[in-house]
Amino acid sequence: MQNDKLKNYLHLHLLVFIAGFTAILGELISISSVSLVWYRMFMATIIMVGFIFITKVKIRIPLKSIGKLALAGIIIALHWITFFESINVANISITLAMFSSGAFFASLLEPLIYKRKIIWYEMLFGILIIIGVVIITNSEFKYLYGIVLGIISAFLSSTFAVLNGKFLEQHTATVISFYEFVSGVLFISLFMYFFGDGFSESFFTLSLSDFIYLFILASVCTAYAFIASVYVMRYISPYTVVLTYNLEPVYGIVLALILFPEKEIMSSSFYIGAAIIISVVMINGVIKNLKKQKNKLHQE
Repeated sequence: MQNDKLKNYLHLHLLVFIAGFTAILGELISISSVSLVWYRMFMATIIMVGFIFITKVKIRIPLKSIGKLALAGIIIALHWITFFESINVANISITLAMFSSGAFFASLLEPLIYKRKIIWYEMLFGILIIIGVVIITNSEFKYLYGIVLGIISAFLSSTFAVLNGKFLEQHTATVISFYEFVSGVLFISLFMYFFGDGFSESFFTLSLSDFIYLFILASVCTAYAFIASVYVMRYISPYTVVLTYNLEPVYGIVLALILFPEKEIMSSSFYIGAAIIISVVMINGVIKNLKKQKNKLHQE
């Protein structure tokens, strides 16, 4: 039993490592951010269809629900596009540090969607995160465009995460992901058709390295990570899963420093700002868990 628990914890950290590795792949893939996300969602959709076929998951849901999931899929697509574009114009460290600010946006969005009161300490943590962002911006002003894109990506990420939490009350994670991926692919396809170069021959001309990295991104970092995270949550508390995933920026930044030292080594002020943001996110998770445990004790 103890060995099984240890295996699941190690599996969880592997998933968080994979999440951090997503940013590394964004740096390695040479195509544009829009094309990258289209390939990621398209390949992941094919893999997801295969998973649904093998497991015989029922995906028929009301049209109204499909519409809501489609909107969330567009938000996911925009989140990934801004995420990878932030890496392109800045670097991995900047993008992941800004991505951590998503916890602040979630604290603002949850009261609106779940109709609860704003918690005072969440606002305090939000202010501390803003201070961390300001410190990073002042020390790395040359990356301002990447910082802005990273913050937008964090906002979009927290938006679809909060929405998905609501969707999970009615649908399985497989159904949610399937419709979100399909709508994301359709949205990007229409965008490229009307505002881009469309599906030209060059769009489908990929180097071998780009194809391999995209396949890893779609299969390991998207489809597998999703299925495995659902499996792990059967044996590990959601709190532990969420808190551990907050280590994603740490893993990603450390990986970036090892693989791309000439581009990723930042000023000391950056690391101070990043440490403030990540620490606040971790503390917020701990406090939320303590409150949940306290509420359970009262209910019992």
